[in-house]
Amino acid sequence: MPKKFAIRILVLDDEPFMLKLLARMLANLGYTSVSTFDSGRAALEQVDDPERSPDLILLDLIMPEMDGVEFARRLVEHRYAGALILVSGEDERMRQSVEKLVRAHKIPVLGHLHKPASPEGLAALLEKWTASTQDGHRAAKKIYAADEVRAAIVNGELVNYYQPKVSVVTGEVVGAESLVRWRHPQDGMVFPDQFIGVAEAHGLIDDLTRAVLDGALAQIRRWEEAGLMLRVAVNVSMDNLTLLDFADFVAAQTAAAGVSPHSVVLEVTESRLMQDTRAALEILTRLRMKRFKLSIDDFGTGNSSLAQLRDIPFDELKIDQSFVHGAWANDTLRALFDSSLGLARQLGMETVAEGVEDQADWDFVRKSGCDLAQGYFIAKPMPAADLPGWIQTWKTRMREYLSAGE
Repeated sequence: MPKKFAIRILVLDDEPFMLKLLARMLANLGYTSVSTFDSGRAALEQVDDPERSPDLILLDLIMPEMDGVEFARRLVEHRYAGALILVSGEDERMRQSVEKLVRAHKIPVLGHLHKPASPEGLAALLEKWTASTQDGHRAAKKIYAADEVRAAIVNGELVNYYQPKVSVVTGEVVGAESLVRWRHPQDGMVFPDQFIGVAEAHGLIDDLTRAVLDGALAQIRRWEEAGLMLRVAVNVSMDNLTLLDFADFVAAQTAAAGVSPHSVVLEVTESRLMQDTRAALEILTRLRMKRFKLSIDDFGTGNSSLAQLRDIPFDELKIDQSFVHGAWANDTLRALFDSSLGLARQLGMETVAEGVEDQADWDFVRKSGCDLAQGYFIAKPMPAADLPGWIQTWKTRMREYLSAGE
């Protein structure tokens, strides 16, 4: 963990009392490199100073000259590389809107403090910052070149990890989502956000998806031979749905692996769906006719969710994690979760709650009537070899949970 004095913090608020209060809280928590400003313009001058540019900014939203939203936009123009904590007395929906906007600017948001801020709340957010940094700065993720990703596919360096899906009512493990990793010969395990975008941008995503599918089919077969019957989901890119031979390829590979189509779920990310209406609609309809399960992933985060449900025969709806985690304590998230769940029920679709991260999320989802759940509270993605042992551990957890009377 970095030394606290190495972290430069800037506090921006037009109220002198709040500036003094937050500065005192920070000093009591051991943060000694703190600057306070009541003007956005003056604060931006320090952001531009390489010797004094802050690692973290505590930002008031309501200010007369330059409000917090405009200041956040100016931070992008000034190439700010740190993070923000939002400070405001505004209502929950307003704070959420601003937080989403700031994240759209690619500026990390640790969270928000509701005025009057408490030392405990501030300490919790700062702990998130110090726990994820080294020497006060975030490590930049390496993004790989197209030739490197192409070589990884050709050389068989991609490996599938599996995140379980469980029945909300019984706790039974019914399936798993296949999530690709890159076992890099020098860099170790590389996560998909460092290479999937590269594959999509350089025409490699079809080869990558086909490699992931082949690996998943082989794993389904091995599990079935061991007596473990699971439905395994594979993520499908929009680029896969522009190639008319994709449906026949999936069917042929599934048959060759000796696997039933009923054991395969094809998850399509809703935010990218249906850019080429005719090709995507034909491919997905044919796959459904071949008895593969179709899942609409990240439901509610795109622009045409209802049109997609109208036009494509999906039989599973995955409620996006941003509507699940913390919904038990957030009226806005609960309303979005309930509306997604109700829509799926009316359409006769199975529902999966993504982002079940803790006990409170699990309790909420169990009471909601959702069918399946997925998230870190249940399990992180794991190598295929670890899944059978994890299932036994999970069964023990569920027995203890149910015997405790929830």
